Amino acid sequence: MTELRVGLIGLGMMGRHHARVIREVDGLELVAVADATGDPHGVAGDLPVLGTVAELIDAGIDMAVCAVPTAMHEEVGLALADAGVHTLIEKPVAHSVEAGTRLVKAFADRGIVGAVGHIERYNPALQSLRARMAAGELGDIYQIATRRQGPFPARIADVGVVKDLATHDIDLTAWLAQSEYTSVSAQVTTRSGRPHEDMVAATGRLANGTITNHLVNWLSPMKERLTVVTGEKGAFVADTLTADLTFYANGVINTEWDSVANFRGVSEGNVTRYAIQKREPLRTEHEKFRDAVLGLDADIVTMQEGLNTLRTAEELLLTATQSAGSRSL
Repeated sequence: MTELRVGLIGLGMMGRHHARVIREVDGLELVAVADATGDPHGVAGDLPVLGTVAELIDAGIDMAVCAVPTAMHEEVGLALADAGVHTLIEKPVAHSVEAGTRLVKAFADRGIVGAVGHIERYNPALQSLRARMAAGELGDIYQIATRRQGPFPARIADVGVVKDLATHDIDLTAWLAQSEYTSVSAQVTTRSGRPHEDMVAATGRLANGTITNHLVNWLSPMKERLTVVTGEKGAFVADTLTADLTFYANGVINTEWDSVANFRGVSEGNVTRYAIQKREPLRTEHEKFRDAVLGLDADIVTMQEGLNTLRTAEELLLTATQSAGSRSL
């Protein structure tokens, strides 16, 4: 396999994990790292810690990982695109739709691979779920509901819970259903004293008619990462914390209990918990991006998909702002 020279810019919480995985993946060689604030986690090893994206480019890299704060994604991404460097940008793609649009155009104009790090797509439970949905195991899809809750993460300073966490759910929902959002509505609140929202309850509809529901916050003392897909033949429940996938089938056995039999709907059937291979999502993400750079068929989160997700997130925030001033029913 051709070995690709990789540069990493941003050595914070996510940057340290990218550095580790790049060193583990076949066909990749980490040759340069950069961060204007230094190397707080000591991931550089024998490599010098460069200060700018220009220095990173001068190291002669084939591809890069951009793990800088969201506000810097556009500046760093445009520099890498201008230099012809294939780049994986951490999510969200940019701080605004306008900035994301400029990034999409820059990478498309240069004919190079750009991807966005919506890592949840590569969770083993969701990978298995997507394959089973594609195979028709659920029949028609009715609803996709997610819950992503937990304590406040110290790593986040420049965006709220919608762009930090809800973008995961927006992306994975559109990807699972293979359909983009056509409408969203949301309520948000700010309880932690920060300038950004820290809790959101959102609903939406996809182009294929699937309805969606998302509960996201970083105000909960427990950590929860669930995706529930309900369809014609039952429901899948993916727990992405444990990478477990369970199928709850619609019942087919007639009941003789009159008060229950009168209910005209589905009933409980067999429950199946699948045994699936549990590979690290970040490793899978890097392998897919490597293959895309090499010109192989690979399921990456494209820049355009990242932009679609960001646009949906901003629309969600807009509806929340509008609803805050509406009259109660």
